Amino acid sequence: MENAITAFARYLEHERNVSPHTLAAYRSDLAQFLEFASGELGTDPAPSAVNHLLIRRWLALLHREHRKSSIGRKLASVRAFFKYLLRTGSIDRNPAELVSAPKKEKKVPYHLNIDEVTALVEAPHQPGILGLRDRAILETLYSCGLRVSELTSLDIAGLDLEAGTVRVLGKGGKERIVPVGRHARAALDAYLTARNRPGAASPLFLNARGGRLSARSVRRVVDRHILRLATMKKISPHTLRHTFATHLLEGGADLRAIQELLGHSSLSTTQKYTHIGIDRLMEVYDKAHPKARK
Repeated sequence: MENAITAFARYLEHERNVSPHTLAAYRSDLAQFLEFASGELGTDPAPSAVNHLLIRRWLALLHREHRKSSIGRKLASVRAFFKYLLRTGSIDRNPAELVSAPKKEKKVPYHLNIDEVTALVEAPHQPGILGLRDRAILETLYSCGLRVSELTSLDIAGLDLEAGTVRVLGKGGKERIVPVGRHARAALDAYLTARNRPGAASPLFLNARGGRLSARSVRRVVDRHILRLATMKKISPHTLRHTFATHLLEGGADLRAIQELLGHSSLSTTQKYTHIGIDRLMEVYDKAHPKARK
């Protein structure tokens, strides 16, 4: 099984073009499953020796220390692994198909209101290029709804300030074009002017040493400026993505359009924001549905 996991990881990296973070998650989940299977079946068992009962026992063990969402992700990794082996002819059945995923807890994503997000993006006041950079980062996260990995991978070549768009490389290597709002364009223009308009191949956001900014550094940027706002709850860069989607929905944007802007492969992923915007949806329903009109 260990060799099969290695081959599956190569497939994910080179053919599926998954992100390093996703690849690391698959490797971790499958290594954990291999450790359990080896304890039950003997050292490094053959994939064909695994049945659905073994996978269920593993999930039952995970329930003691893991949330349902984590268990669901680990099961998805195992399912994808055996699906790959089935397609390549290494096994003649997928034992994970008979195992149901735990029902996920429904959590409404936390988001900022207009006053809070305005205060946050205007928080950077330090002089010099780093202050301009931090303002541009916060404005871009909120204006474009980007994942942190998408933000840090941006190059200047993908940004068109005149047209007000940025080309984003999302999960699975999928590209999308996202509008950039006027406040974010102004912040980016000021930041790039301070950098003396570098070439198109340069990363859009740099650290203090001149290298590409990391996801951890973006987290520190957000944390640093939240400390200036005593009334704000602890948030993450991803909170700005939730805020972007929620404000669009509350403003009347179509859910399908929000899906495209966020780069979600499935509309069901985007639908979690409807729990937040239910008042707006009711308002639209009352105005539009024939049986709701007075």
